[in-house]
Amino acid sequence: MRKAFNEELLTAAHADPRIHMVLADIGYGEIEPFANAFPSRFVNCGVAEQNMTGVACGIAMEGNISITYSIANFPTLRCLEQIRNDVCYHNANVKIVIIGGGMAYGPLGISHHSTEDLAIMRALPNLKVIAPCDILEARAAVHAMLAYNGPVYYRCGYKGEKNIHSAPVKFEIGKAIKVSDGPDATIIFTGTIGYNCKLAAEALAKEGINVSLLSMHTVKPIDKDAIIEAAKKTGGILTVEEHNICGGLGSAVAEVLMDSGNGDTRFKRIALPDVNVSKIGSQDWLRDQYGMGVNDIVKTMKAMLQ
Repeated sequence: MRKAFNEELLTAAHADPRIHMVLADIGYGEIEPFANAFPSRFVNCGVAEQNMTGVACGIAMEGNISITYSIANFPTLRCLEQIRNDVCYHNANVKIVIIGGGMAYGPLGISHHSTEDLAIMRALPNLKVIAPCDILEARAAVHAMLAYNGPVYYRCGYKGEKNIHSAPVKFEIGKAIKVSDGPDATIIFTGTIGYNCKLAAEALAKEGINVSLLSMHTVKPIDKDAIIEAAKKTGGILTVEEHNICGGLGSAVAEVLMDSGNGDTRFKRIALPDVNVSKIGSQDWLRDQYGMGVNDIVKTMKAMLQ
């Protein structure tokens, strides 16, 4: 997914001279084409994420579009104060991009996990929060992000993600994308774990349980209408996210259900339990270990509908 992101960003930068990229000393391979094409619009701040964010904000305040870019939690947790006070307070046109959301860097351990980001980022005023589920959404999301005049948090995957959509999609910030229709229940997901949801929906269909799949690529502002429609037209809602159980997609959907008077909807959440991830392994293996695998989704859905 990161390759797709960088390809789309490079294309956009050729058309828009306002686009600048600001980094904090990460691997150079995928971003080298941007640096070579636009050396005057490329800044590597070194291992200094707080400075990176401040520099990006200053560039944006001069009428430009700044992209901060690094892996996992480094562009967020290490510089949260600067995101809050510099970027969000000034409503600066800064796009905060992380590569490897969730546990994509599983073999590197908890220091490289990004599993609290959705909760933290959606609590910041003015900041839009998006998490594409596959390469097709990722490509479209780049252009939606750049078209929006203000701060955006973009949670990108890493590599090797399988497509959920079969064709290019229209990506509109704040509008969920329906992947499939089914009357029995709705699975609402965000990010690359959506492919597990697709496999789970296929397994459920073989048992006569037909569910809708909804890609909630925007966690803030969340698509309230899509959630309410799912509550009224299907037999329940199951949220799935590769994120701590506290404060992420599931919490956001629950808020909508309660605020809209749909609190009696059958509702379950699948997410990372509120624990520190102490195991080391691949992303798929870690998902299975912490209750976010395909079988976990199937079992939870069946239990909810009993």
